[in-house]
Amino acid sequence: MATAAMAVLLLSCKTQNKAGVESKSYALMKVELSDRMFDSAFPATLRGRQTVEIRPQVSGMITEIRINEGDPVRKDSILFVIDQTQYKAEYEIAVANVQSAEAALSTARLVLESTQDLYQNEVVSEFDLMTAQNDLVEAEASLALAKAEETRAYNNLSYTEVRSPVNGVASMTRYRVGALVSSSISEPLVKVSDDSQIYAYFSMAENQMLDMILESGSMQSALKDIPEVRLQMSNGRLYDQPGKITALSGTIDENTGAISIRASFPNGRHILRDGGSGSVIIPRQIQNCIVIPQSATFEIQDRIFVYKVIDGKASASQIKVASFNNGSEYVVESGLEVGDVIIAEGAGLVQEGTQIPNAEEFTQSNSGEEA
Repeated sequence: MATAAMAVLLLSCKTQNKAGVESKSYALMKVELSDRMFDSAFPATLRGRQTVEIRPQVSGMITEIRINEGDPVRKDSILFVIDQTQYKAEYEIAVANVQSAEAALSTARLVLESTQDLYQNEVVSEFDLMTAQNDLVEAEASLALAKAEETRAYNNLSYTEVRSPVNGVASMTRYRVGALVSSSISEPLVKVSDDSQIYAYFSMAENQMLDMILESGSMQSALKDIPEVRLQMSNGRLYDQPGKITALSGTIDENTGAISIRASFPNGRHILRDGGSGSVIIPRQIQNCIVIPQSATFEIQDRIFVYKVIDGKASASQIKVASFNNGSEYVVESGLEVGDVIIAEGAGLVQEGTQIPNAEEFTQSNSGEEA
């Protein structure tokens, strides 16, 4: 009880002046130039460098599944096997047809050679010679057709072994042994994502990008000038490897007024996953700038104001701030000058013309420091 009474007494002493009238002190700051590194965070969607939907190219029943869902897979490794019985039979028939066509072609050549000899000896007519020549051409065409059918049958047989076209990680699959599939299935057998490199796609407001382009001189220069970026994962922790901005969209989205950007991050340990989310954090170094806390500002109809302390009273002044900020501070582009004194906290609770009782003391204190 004694401690509580003492605290109330001290508070009373701090909030009353000599006349016994309540007086309030305000947090003040003197405007100065400083250097700042600002981190701007942008919500991002994560995608693997390449994600491939694996679909069968022939119809049939799945007889084997050779992957475990979520496991890494290698390029050309077999993921599924489709019933091969029909396709083996078709291939064997095609091979036999090729052999038959080759035999027919060999016979047609022998007949033509014999007919040519007989024609030279005037034993057969020119019609017989031309017929033998036509038979040879037909035999050659039949062999070409048989070989094409053999190639088609071989390819169909090979398609019964569904392979991965890329290295990556397998997704979940709804298909099981015994399922009947075809090239027209609506859902792929599985997806394989090459996530050795992860792309983080995010958007930046047009005005922010224009500021960067004007500072750098061109979009290409702006891209080169952006330092390494970081990725804040969905669990709030920072990814342990930095990334780099690798692509900027050439157009602006008419609906959102934003430009799409891609950042690339190495993912050798496969911590990041295709379809995940996070925030790309872009650092930006600003030198010799006026920086004030956001708590020193208030807004009226999308315009930002601060309270300058002039002759011991609060005077509202409109300012213009940069399009980027770190969530707690603003970079002031106009409206404030070095040496101005402003209310640093609770500006939204102050009224125009409010007497600032500690303004003189603050000014004298800062003047003494400068001296």
